[in-house]
Amino acid sequence: MDPKTIRGYGDELYDALRRQRMVAPITDREPEMSLEDAYAISRQLLERRTADGETVIGKKIGVTSRAVQSMLDVHQPDFGFLTDAMVFNSGDHLPVSDLLIQPRAEGEIAFLLKRDLMGPGITNADVAAATEGVMPCFEIVDSRITDWKIKIQDTVADNASCGLFVLGDALVSPARVDLATCGMVLEKNGEIVATGAGAAALNSPLNAVAWLANTLGAFGIGLSAGEVILSGSLAALIPVQAGDCMSMRIGGIGGASVRFV
Repeated sequence: MDPKTIRGYGDELYDALRRQRMVAPITDREPEMSLEDAYAISRQLLERRTADGETVIGKKIGVTSRAVQSMLDVHQPDFGFLTDAMVFNSGDHLPVSDLLIQPRAEGEIAFLLKRDLMGPGITNADVAAATEGVMPCFEIVDSRITDWKIKIQDTVADNASCGLFVLGDALVSPARVDLATCGMVLEKNGEIVATGAGAAALNSPLNAVAWLANTLGAFGIGLSAGEVILSGSLAALIPVQAGDCMSMRIGGIGGASVRFV
């Protein structure tokens, strides 16, 4: 895909983000689009956002759990970038009506890094040693692609379908919790809607972050000290709308809550 076309699709997704509108799947228009093309489009989208004054504060791993892969019919992980315009704290009100199009919530574990990680060759032990702490997190994913009709290239181009995220009320050393077996309970409007465990994210969130560091390393991109890394959903995606309330708890780590407005 030539640079002009890549810029055009990145600008189209940026306009869709700002105007809260959907666009036709790019893969319908560009059936030969590669993953490399898709990541180039995502970087154009990010450049437009940072030109607006947003700052990159972390990265996210998407489509790590079988439940999400089956729901979206996307069967490999991807990654996107987090900015300071996306982050909220537990208990906040999220203005999804003003910012998002077709939001879905997922519960996951976020990592706060104290050291840089640069692939290739990053191991789970490297990830644990580089982590200041982990915390519960809601990621509110969103798609600028019509009705979530995405292939892997579509979601990659669309910054891994990232919307907003909510960080929980605790920061716990990864040495104090078994990140593969810790259980999650997710509630929506007072009812349990999903359960999961750390192993849903590529068998361990540590695996997921190591995958991200090694995958990004191939693009010459590292994970930096101070960044937040979202390690992937532990259960299926839950559609949300204004008026909904959600809460979650992850064993050994803590909880988070959010109200959508």
